[in-house]
Amino acid sequence: MPAPRTTRSRPVRQPFPAPLARAVFAAFVGTTLALPLQPAQAQTSAQAGTEARHGFDIPAGPLDQALSRFGRQAGVQIVVNAELTAGLRSTGVSGSHTEAAALRQLLAGTGLEAQRAANGEYTLRRAPAAETTLKAVNVNARVDAATTTEGTGSYTTSAMQTATKLPMSIRETPQSVSVVTRQRIEDQNLTTLGDIAQAVTGFFVTKWGGERYRFTSRGFQVNNLMIDGLAIDYEEAALSTGAMSMYDRVEVMRGAAGLMEGAGTPGGSINLVRKRPTSEFQGSLTGSVGSWDNYMGSVDVGGPLNEAGTLRARAVLSYQDKHSFIDDYRNKRSLFYGVVEADLTPATTLTLGASYSKEDNPGVDWNGIATYGDGSFLPISRSSRTSPSWSYWDKESTTVFAELEHRFANGWKGKLAASSIESRMDMMGTYVRSSTLDANGDPLLTLGGGAYEYERDQQSFDAYLSGPFSLFGRTHTLAVGASHRQSKYYDRGAAMTLNGNFGFASFNPLNWDPSSIPVPSIGAFGLWEKEQKMEQSGLYGSARFSLSDPLSLILGARVDWYHLDGVQYDNGTPYSPVDYKATRKVTPYAGVVYDLDDTYSVYASWTQIFNPQNYSTANGSLLDPQEGSNYEAGVKAEYFGGRLNASAAVFQIDLENLPDRLPASACSTGLTACYRSAGKVRSRGVELEVGGELTPGWQLSAGYTYTSARRMSDASAYDPTGTYTSGKRYATNIPRHLFKLATTYRLPGELQRWKIGGSLHAQNEIYSPWGVRQGGYTVVGLHGGYTVNKQLEFGLSINNLFDRHYYAVVGGWDGSNFVGDPLNATLTAKYSF
Repeated sequence: MPAPRTTRSRPVRQPFPAPLARAVFAAFVGTTLALPLQPAQAQTSAQAGTEARHGFDIPAGPLDQALSRFGRQAGVQIVVNAELTAGLRSTGVSGSHTEAAALRQLLAGTGLEAQRAANGEYTLRRAPAAETTLKAVNVNARVDAATTTEGTGSYTTSAMQTATKLPMSIRETPQSVSVVTRQRIEDQNLTTLGDIAQAVTGFFVTKWGGERYRFTSRGFQVNNLMIDGLAIDYEEAALSTGAMSMYDRVEVMRGAAGLMEGAGTPGGSINLVRKRPTSEFQGSLTGSVGSWDNYMGSVDVGGPLNEAGTLRARAVLSYQDKHSFIDDYRNKRSLFYGVVEADLTPATTLTLGASYSKEDNPGVDWNGIATYGDGSFLPISRSSRTSPSWSYWDKESTTVFAELEHRFANGWKGKLAASSIESRMDMMGTYVRSSTLDANGDPLLTLGGGAYEYERDQQSFDAYLSGPFSLFGRTHTLAVGASHRQSKYYDRGAAMTLNGNFGFASFNPLNWDPSSIPVPSIGAFGLWEKEQKMEQSGLYGSARFSLSDPLSLILGARVDWYHLDGVQYDNGTPYSPVDYKATRKVTPYAGVVYDLDDTYSVYASWTQIFNPQNYSTANGSLLDPQEGSNYEAGVKAEYFGGRLNASAAVFQIDLENLPDRLPASACSTGLTACYRSAGKVRSRGVELEVGGELTPGWQLSAGYTYTSARRMSDASAYDPTGTYTSGKRYATNIPRHLFKLATTYRLPGELQRWKIGGSLHAQNEIYSPWGVRQGGYTVVGLHGGYTVNKQLEFGLSINNLFDRHYYAVVGGWDGSNFVGDPLNATLTAKYSF
């Protein structure tokens, strides 16, 4: 593959002093640098014109990005082989230096050296063995650290591993992948996972309750998450992923992620990547105030704990107290995150961490805004609620995790990772049981309700090896590993009664007081119970074969053993038992990438995924798992040395074995409902995306998605609205056309302290089978910032600038319709030290 080059370019826009890097350089230069230029080489370089000194201001970070900045600041070209720099970090360089001296500092401890050609161009190569035996400088050279986005100011990343375990750039990955970087999270004030999904290309956010966010991609719901590459169940009822202040970035893949996750749905996957300790001490205090008494504060501190820098730590604390435009609705969110890294040897790093996230949501609206029976909306304000003021939905999650990584001398890496999450949920709320008209023709809603306690525990384990190997005279990359994850659910519910009635309230939503309904009595928990245990073990492997300089082939496979066991109880009587097993379930993966030139590549890929389901057949057995196949082809481009990425893709997803409900008369005795595997849905579409730096100081992320999902077979029986037939549109509450844009520009010259930006979300019509319909709409946002000095900056974000009134989620006539946020603003101050 032709090596990417830096180009003669502009000076760095955002100076970042690096006193610790200068101290490290001063302590080791001439004696302990891993890769010094020999005196003869230095003299030759000087004779070639490198005696001139330049002002450098390059922060510590990924080596490829540091070299790119060096090329721009020195006005020289560097040939950078991505295989040499992958996973390496630089301690940076600051101050006035010659080119040779600055390069020595940038390359310290990396095992690489730079050679200068007669035309002034530099080429990287591995240093001779004799030079690499000098005392090493700790640069924390992890592969995942090389893709850290914090401090880069960028809206893109150099590499990601969400699609496979192989470290590949966005251009090298034969699937649609995106990243929401730390810079974009801060620019747009994205504080929750729901905010992230709403902002990223191709994803759409729905709800099943005010604090139960669901994410869809390419027409299908996403039911898994990854955290630092470890797959977990996305269980929206009790799982709290915490504030975005603990994450460096969020990587997103659209399409099946079976190679990484095993069981799951074919729409896509979200990978939350935590912040890690830094090699230099740094910290920040952030506070914000916004509409509806929205107050939030956070502290983020990290750095080395010993003089050698071999022990590093980081802690993030965050608290938010926010009211809402909805009457009597409030969010109180707390977060603690701590992580420690220890270099046990120069090549071995141990990481231990934990987080605690608590979300109290008094006044949460379980059902949203109800409608008339014909699906038309009630003539009430956006602040109205159709649930009592005393409802709540509280959840908390405690996570502990550990990683052990060893970097072998031959370029291979081994990694062990484990994570355990305990989640708890406590709620009391109502839903609309019926909607009728009273004698005056006004709507009359009748509420039911319940109280529930959920306990959800899950553990994930993963171990893999990855690295280069030679075959037929070419270098290829391989990753092999094993994973195991398990989850245990124990849920129980209690009835709520008012004056002895379960249907405890009827009211006219056009004229009522949500606080007028007294708090009901809660019965004994255990009226309804559910126990469930899932275990999944897998072996996987993937390889990237370099067939020729422009042509790469990615092949992979996964074999899973899956077991789901569970039962539900109603008043102590068991029903709906589950005992499903899948043995040696194979998930294949294949992709090909062809480089047209240094900028453009074309690709194609195919993969599958399976999703076990808990539906009984007519004779009481369980349906076969859903089977998803993902086909994709497209073109990708990488501009300005990877600082801007663009892609265009076409895709098709076939999802088979969807459940078709059978008439009750067809079900065996004891079954209240039964199904057959007859449904099939085909989703086809187009995606366009661009992300990164357009010009110096101008960052952009924009994406358009067209998705057409249709049923390929008729439903067998249960079809109350005639929509479940062949050729009919599937998931009508998901838009077909979806366009998202976010951009930020730092003004030039004397106005460089200022940056301005905006965002846009546009979609076409969505509707539910019950006639609830929301027309297409566009929502515009603005954001900007002012840098007072190197420590203090202010930011302002404005959402729904034109105060568009719309329903972000539509469901049924009885509720599940949620209003989009009105015009709101947040002012943020951040002090860095």
